Amino acid sequence: MTNSLSLKVLVIGGAGYIGSHVNSALIKAGHQPTVFDNLSSGLRENLFENIPFIHGDVLLSEHINKAVIGMDAIIHLAALKAAGESMLKPEVYIQNITGAINILNAAVAAGVSQFIFSSTAAVYGDPQYLPIDEEHPTDPVNFYGFTKLEIERLLAWYDQLKGIKYVNLRYFNAAGYDMEGNIKGLEQNPQNLFPLIMEAVMGKRTQVDVYGNDYDTADGTGIRDYIHVTDLADAHVSALNYLIENQQSNIFNLGSSSGTSVLEALETTKKMTGARFKVNMVPRRPGDPPVVLANPQKANQILNWKAKYSNAEDIVRTMLDAYRNQ
Repeated sequence: MTNSLSLKVLVIGGAGYIGSHVNSALIKAGHQPTVFDNLSSGLRENLFENIPFIHGDVLLSEHINKAVIGMDAIIHLAALKAAGESMLKPEVYIQNITGAINILNAAVAAGVSQFIFSSTAAVYGDPQYLPIDEEHPTDPVNFYGFTKLEIERLLAWYDQLKGIKYVNLRYFNAAGYDMEGNIKGLEQNPQNLFPLIMEAVMGKRTQVDVYGNDYDTADGTGIRDYIHVTDLADAHVSALNYLIENQQSNIFNLGSSSGTSVLEALETTKKMTGARFKVNMVPRRPGDPPVVLANPQKANQILNWKAKYSNAEDIVRTMLDAYRNQ
């Protein structure tokens, strides 16, 4: 999607996996991203030569206060995001909220009123019905999801009190890599299924653990809604256009509504690669629901956005290209 209006956009966490893809989508749409990142998990190899880069930390208000000056919009992607770790280190994960407060205060001081927030399906907790729409009750079951929901609540207050207009994008499971192969940096210490499978394909690990094969699903393994990162990035451009045109805050689920089971992901990868690696069945993890699916109709209708590449084959193919390039 292109937009005749070229906006200066501060992409916080823009050297990361999702952030680098968002930068690519912004450039294609004619916008001018600037990356702000502390490189704790982001990578310099994800930075585009023609995009300004600010090495800074959202926990240091003096860093973010300078960075937002002159910007038209903010896309906030920076966060600690390992759900399991968040239950062990809440004192660390609370920094997600601290950083967001610093960003919001900097935005108010600089007069930047357009804000896109990288949220998560983790705000919903265990599904009470499927597919999950934006009206589903929010009841996080991990501290990571709690921090994201608290930031959403802060945004609602800053809209009411300070006029910041926001879009909360609730991601389901991001996967895949740049369709054109321009983004090379691999995720550091991945926790998600597809990167773990790729590491097995590349020989970096000898086996892939499957947590539970006794769920009430067709093959007994958990089903998740995977969204290709290119689709995810395009949604940020659509959200930015929506904000500029409507000046109205909103919340959208980003998913495909078509689920892939753990075994389907493994079988698709083995079929496409011919790789042979051990699959180890282990007990379920506490708190893992059998099925999680998004209802993305609101984003389809209001943002005029739809997942195009969020099938297992495109996800596996683009991830293989990225991992083989390494």
